Amino acid sequence: MSKPTLLILAAGMASRYGSLKQIDAFGPHGETIIDYSIYDAIQAGFGKVVFIIREEFVDKMREVFDEKLAGKIEVDYAFQSFDLTKFGIDRVIERSKPWGTAHAVMSAKDKINEPFCVINADDFYGSDSFQKMAKFLTTEVSDEKMSLMGFQVGNTMSDYGYVSRGVCEVDEEGHMLSVTERTNIYYTDAADGGRKIVYEENEQQFDLDPKTRVSMNFWGFTPRVFEVAEKMFHGFVEENADNPKSEFFIPSVPDYMVKHGMADFRVIPTSSKWFGVTYKEDKPIVQESISKLIAEGAYPERLF
Repeated sequence: MSKPTLLILAAGMASRYGSLKQIDAFGPHGETIIDYSIYDAIQAGFGKVVFIIREEFVDKMREVFDEKLAGKIEVDYAFQSFDLTKFGIDRVIERSKPWGTAHAVMSAKDKINEPFCVINADDFYGSDSFQKMAKFLTTEVSDEKMSLMGFQVGNTMSDYGYVSRGVCEVDEEGHMLSVTERTNIYYTDAADGGRKIVYEENEQQFDLDPKTRVSMNFWGFTPRVFEVAEKMFHGFVEENADNPKSEFFIPSVPDYMVKHGMADFRVIPTSSKWFGVTYKEDKPIVQESISKLIAEGAYPERLF
């Protein structure tokens, strides 16, 4: 089996962060969070990395990544745009933001022909996650058997505001029964004087157990997912043509596939503590966490 590919979602607008966090420096020699993900992927045996970006960023991304990754891993780029003709939709819909993470994945359909892993550009997942996913993608994956890395929601929170997570329902054998994108998860005061995790839906607040497994957009797919997502996207566009804030999220595709008997998704558990940069205030925490990992010997001081 060929080496798996790493697909990095790096086309986001970074509206809550305030700048282009995909290339912001976090390591001691200007390393980005993406650098650490790619380093972990190379160590785990991935053979190619594809960046999903907006086309206007391509020169800057090449400047940051191409030279230092040359000879270490194959690099390619795919563009997320507002042009829907690539997906067989012959209409123009005015929007200020792209169509969401599942649409971003679809934008790479001409670049990937092998099992692949999807991650966010601004999330630090840790080497354990890449090792486990690489093993799955080289020994178990099929069009009927895919996966996601299941983090505990309590290990994925920000102290500075709300986050979005794919909340999973998992059976006793570790198979995903459903996954629902929750876009407003945050800490609030608990009755005992501490704090608890909640999410909002229809202006109501619901508690969320800190051990609940969630998706951090760390999915293991085969190219079969492109075909399924594209068919779903046609319906999504028709239903949401007049809703400029609607987004086609990745979790909706595996959820559909599971509920229609198209594929089984194994939730690969990890106790790793995620860290990332949703907000500007998160940056020093990420820098401190990376410095600690370097001091512990988990990463070299200079990655490439």
